[in-house]
Amino acid sequence: MKRAIYPGSFDPLTLGHVDMIERSAKIVDELVVGVLNNSAKNSLFSLEERVSMIKEMTASMPNVTVASFDGLLVDYMKEIDATIIVRGLRAVTDFEYELQIAQTNHVQNANVETIFLTTNLKYSYLSSTIVKEFASYGGDISNFVPACFIDRIYAKYHISK
Repeated sequence: MKRAIYPGSFDPLTLGHVDMIERSAKIVDELVVGVLNNSAKNSLFSLEERVSMIKEMTASMPNVTVASFDGLLVDYMKEIDATIIVRGLRAVTDFEYELQIAQTNHVQNANVETIFLTTNLKYSYLSSTIVKEFASYGGDISNFVPACFIDRIYAKYHISK
């Protein structure tokens, strides 16, 4: 069985993330969406909220599970018996960084492989940072995130729409 992990902070989950999850789930037997608990980051949503939101979005995908982790990704992969990392690439600059990380992970565990998927063109500009920037000023984020999360994101900035 091919078990892969799609790791990230998902703060918040974007339509680009959803697209990557849907596409990745078609390639592997099981996809674990790994939500990174990075205490050094000042997250908009708590770890529990992010996990819950992703579970809500993936409820209809039988081979997708959602879990949180902290520490090194390769260590967590051993725990869950995953051998594949899925990463999305938006631009050449993403590739340079992601290649370095992929090579480092492979040195740490030779059984770990990284699959790079290019983003759908309609999401190639999109990041959680952009969503937060727009939302913080009350901008329209309807083209960036699943509709069911829009009010929750604005609420974090005490904005009602």
